[in-house]
Amino acid sequence: MPRLAEARDAAEPSSAEQHARYERIVGAAAQLGSEKELERVQMHEVAKLAGVAIGTLYRYFPSKTHLFVAVMVDQIDRMGLHLSKRSQQAASPADAVYEALLQATRALVRTPLLANAMIQSAASSNAATIPDVAKIDQHFDRLLLAAAGVTEPTVRDATVVRLVVALWFGLVQSALNSRTSIPEIESDLRVACDLLLVDLSAGSR
Repeated sequence: MPRLAEARDAAEPSSAEQHARYERIVGAAAQLGSEKELERVQMHEVAKLAGVAIGTLYRYFPSKTHLFVAVMVDQIDRMGLHLSKRSQQAASPADAVYEALLQATRALVRTPLLANAMIQSAASSNAATIPDVAKIDQHFDRLLLAAAGVTEPTVRDATVVRLVVALWFGLVQSALNSRTSIPEIESDLRVACDLLLVDLSAGSR
């Protein structure tokens, strides 16, 4: 498990230059995390690859856990930007969520080391000390609701999508640990979406 630094607020980029620096750091971490296990990724390596001083890296990311939580948020946001039209043209909101989760699953299993690094970091995080961890659920839920065409989710919509996401994370972890095959994940996801999302709001589709 990655060691947590002393609890303190991470700096937020404000200028265009700071945002560019922040994105370089996140990109460098994703690259290194896809090449080696989390324990072997060194912060000084990330700083060097990103072209920033180590002090700058720690100002934005007080620990490796902060860093890979941010990587996961970034990956989810990128996934939202590149969702294929297939999910948007699905027959129902439940089908759209299923298609989006299939794409997310395939993206993660293509880079298992990075997937493990992100999931391990997220699982060990507390929102009180690493506020960005809350963005993982918020951004992913929003991504799936958008894929389903639900612009004004009800409380039930939010609840059932949250349950599907929690189930999906467990399935992905099982796949990464070689306990579940991809066909089994696809089958289990199909059942979960059919059962939980049958009444998902569809008025805006």
